[in-house]
Amino acid sequence: MISRRLFMIGLPAVTLAACSSTRQPVVQEPTIDPYYLRMYGPVLDEPYPVAAMDLRRVDPQWWRQEVPYFTDERPGTLVVDTPAHYLYLVMEGGRALRYGIGVGKDEALVFRGNATIGRKAAWPRWTPTRSMIAREPDRYGPYAGGMEPGATNPLGPRALYLYKNGADTLFRIHGTTEPYTIGTNVSSGCIRLMNQDIIDLYSRVPVGARVTVINA
Repeated sequence: MISRRLFMIGLPAVTLAACSSTRQPVVQEPTIDPYYLRMYGPVLDEPYPVAAMDLRRVDPQWWRQEVPYFTDERPGTLVVDTPAHYLYLVMEGGRALRYGIGVGKDEALVFRGNATIGRKAAWPRWTPTRSMIAREPDRYGPYAGGMEPGATNPLGPRALYLYKNGADTLFRIHGTTEPYTIGTNVSSGCIRLMNQDIIDLYSRVPVGARVTVINA
């Protein structure tokens, strides 16, 4: 038989166990400004679906925003700062619209210098370059004949084509099927934006706009 003394010694522990809770504390999700939720919400008036961004997966520094920006470049110029992973649309009064970008995974793959927007395309067709196919034949070889526009097209919903001295450089500023890689070095050399951002930029930039690409 359990003695009364042993029973009384064990009682506080039993009582404590009965009163304790194993429920984990609730972690409050950070509140995202509705302005940005609208900015990166689904785009419903396009030929193909453009999904909303889960902004919890994207550092706020890559979200589109107007910032102070002092430069000798004239308003309307695009300045691509590849080391910082930003694209700036120069505005009046020492301001710019700043977009987060993804850039080439190898410095040798990144365009540098000056160019112009020689062509614009909504829901463009995509064809990998010969050098891309040579580097990764298993990945790009099946698309040597091109890929039709659509939600799985690597250029996304819009593309701006960089020209130099009247010739296509084969570099583009475009959307992406991998929006959560913005802010990293992952592309095959082109400049990728979140799809909502490239749609916005496309609407602001005319053919003939100057582009300068800074590359360390």
